[in-house]
Amino acid sequence: MNLITVNNEKCIKCGLCVNECPERILELSENGPKVLCSEECIYCGHCVAICPRKAIDNIKTPLSNQISSKKFQKLSPEEAENFLRSRRSVRSYKETPVPREKLINLVNIAHFAPSGHNLQGISYAIIDDRKILNEAVKLVIEEFEKDNVSSNFTKPYREKGIDTILRGAPSLILATADSNFPRGRENSIFSLAYLELYTPTLGLGSCWAGMFERVAMKDNSPLLKLFNISKNKKITGAVMVGYPKYTYSRLVDRNPLEFNFITH
Repeated sequence: MNLITVNNEKCIKCGLCVNECPERILELSENGPKVLCSEECIYCGHCVAICPRKAIDNIKTPLSNQISSKKFQKLSPEEAENFLRSRRSVRSYKETPVPREKLINLVNIAHFAPSGHNLQGISYAIIDDRKILNEAVKLVIEEFEKDNVSSNFTKPYREKGIDTILRGAPSLILATADSNFPRGRENSIFSLAYLELYTPTLGLGSCWAGMFERVAMKDNSPLLKLFNISKNKKITGAVMVGYPKYTYSRLVDRNPLEFNFITH
């Protein structure tokens, strides 16, 4: 079966699909676009998405699976700025469990994130069992004590039972990838960034679980067994998710912007 099919009655031979193909595997012929090397296709879907006449189809990214972007209202620059700046790292959560439907919505959005060379390769593990999360915190604390990590994390846990690792979040979302996948970490960062930006739209808060990752991403981490992660997989990212205990009335500021244009 051919990689692409072209409806010659619709194709106006504009060449947009050829020009936009990142791998340069298409060329424009008298009958419209044709494939030079189908093995090099990274199924990004650009050729199908850019066609103004719906004249091209690609078996790796079918036209029938693509949604028209014209019906969606675009954010204004001000709306987009406010949306991005209003995102906060939430470290205080209510005990209220997050409905699994919302957790699935989060990982669904995450898997639409961009990835290096469109390799994708990220899967997700969702933990919302309080007993498992408590055991995970305990294991991280034990590993920190072995490695003499700052007592700012271990002491409050041991003396007062304060969760300094997952902050009492009722849910934890892990990104995982094949152990030999070289872009697992980078692609996980892309995907979990999408997830974090989407959480406020569901009334949720999130925070990157950086201290947790220090143990979770180790070779032979005890957390791999706890979470029943396959032997051929590795944890490549972690985000805490829950309902925020507090609300924020103002947008955070940052250090002064620094930039310059590079010229000859």
